[in-house]
Amino acid sequence: MQHEMSAKFGLSLSTRAILFDWGTMDDLIEAAIVAEESGYFSGVWVGDNLLSKPRVEAIVTLSAIAARTERISLGTICLASFVMRDPILLALQWASLDILSKGRTILAVCNGGSASDGPQFAHELENMDVASSERVGRLVEGIQVIRRLWSEDSVTHQGKFYNFTNLEALPKPAQQPVPILIAANPREQRLDDPVVDRILRRVARFGDGWQTDATPVETFRQRFDRICEYAVAEGRDSSMLDSCLHLMVNINDNRQQAIEEAQHFLVSYYGAGTISQEKMDLWLACGSPEEVAEKIQSYIDAGCKTPVLRFVSPDLKGQLQRCIEEVLPIFKTVGPK
Repeated sequence: MQHEMSAKFGLSLSTRAILFDWGTMDDLIEAAIVAEESGYFSGVWVGDNLLSKPRVEAIVTLSAIAARTERISLGTICLASFVMRDPILLALQWASLDILSKGRTILAVCNGGSASDGPQFAHELENMDVASSERVGRLVEGIQVIRRLWSEDSVTHQGKFYNFTNLEALPKPAQQPVPILIAANPREQRLDDPVVDRILRRVARFGDGWQTDATPVETFRQRFDRICEYAVAEGRDSSMLDSCLHLMVNINDNRQQAIEEAQHFLVSYYGAGTISQEKMDLWLACGSPEEVAEKIQSYIDAGCKTPVLRFVSPDLKGQLQRCIEEVLPIFKTVGPK
C-alpha cells in the first residue's frame, strides 16, 4: 500500500556512535550525503549534550556536513545544552553555520535534563554553573536574545540571566529568520495538567514549531492541536508551525530480532538500564518495511510534519540503504528542493 504524504523526512545521525566503535565520523558524513542524493530526505539532524551524554559536538558536526552537501537542511534534535551556552557566542556560531550552509539550518532547543533526572545531569549542570531551577527561564530568555541578535543592528538587553548594552552581532544568518523549534515531551499525559499546559503555551508563544519523541500517537495529535490553538491566540499563523517527531527505527523482517537489536543499541547509547516494553513501543518503529511505514504513517496522520528517523542499529549504512529502497518508496514524497 502506498501512502499519500505531505511530510518531510529527516535523518538523525548518532554522534555518540564513535564511542562504541559503531562507525566513524566519515560514516556519518557519508550517510548525510547518501540521504541527500536519495531525494527522500529533507534534513539531517544531530543530538547534543556537553557532559551528561558525551558525543561529538553538534555545531562542528553540522558544519562538516554542510561542507559536503548542498540542499539538505541541517538541524539539532535537540540542542540540549542550550541553557548552558552563552547566547552571544551561540548566535555567532549558529549564524556562521547558516552562512556556511547557505541558509539551511534549523535550530531546535530544549531546557535539557534536570538534576532530578539523574546524577549525570546534576553533574553537568553543576559544572556548567547552571541551577536546575533556572533552565526554563534561561531557555525563554536565550531564545529572545538570539532572535534579537540575529535581526537587530544594535541590541541592549537587561534580563534575569543575560545583560549587555549596544551589542551588534555580525555576521547575521543567511536566512531570515532562522527557524527555532522547541523540544518538549511532558511526562504527564493529561492536557489539563498545569505543567503540560505551560509547556505547550511556551512552544506556541516562543517556538517556530514543536519537537518531541516517545509520545503516543493520540497524545501527539492532541498536543500539537493545542499548540496550534495557543499560537492562534498569540496572533500567530499556526499553519507555519512545524511538528517534528524523533522516531527510532530498526528494519528487520524478524520483528523480535529488530526489537532486541534496538534495545541493545539504545541501552548502550543512553547508558540506561533495560528499557521498558512500554517505552520501546512508543519510541520504536520496527519490523518489516511495511510495519515501519505504518508506524510512521500513524504519526503523519496525527499531524507530524517532520518525522526524523534514527536507525538504532550498529549497521547505519545497511539500515539507511534498506530504508531508501524499501520503506520510503511506500510514501509519495520528495526530498529537498
